[in-house]
Amino acid sequence: MRLQVIQDGQGKETGVFIPMNDWQLIKNSYPDIETIDKDLPEWEKELIDQRLDAIRKTPGRIRPGDELLKELKRGI
Repeated sequence: MRLQVIQDGQGKETGVFIPMNDWQLIKNSYPDIETIDKDLPEWEKELIDQRLDAIRKTPGRIRPGDELLKELKRGI
């Protein structure tokens, strides 16, 4: 992939040019990429806030995902 960084008159990086063939490959791999910058719905933001609050209140309940998978394989 041959990207080109675009700069303003002061040399500040302001963007990136991606050739169309490369952009098509990216879109094929990540079909939702053109909507990725849209805001989350309010209900999703509230749910995330609730979950983050629960994590702050009981941080000891958070464990690595591989531990969960091991427990599930053991049938616990």
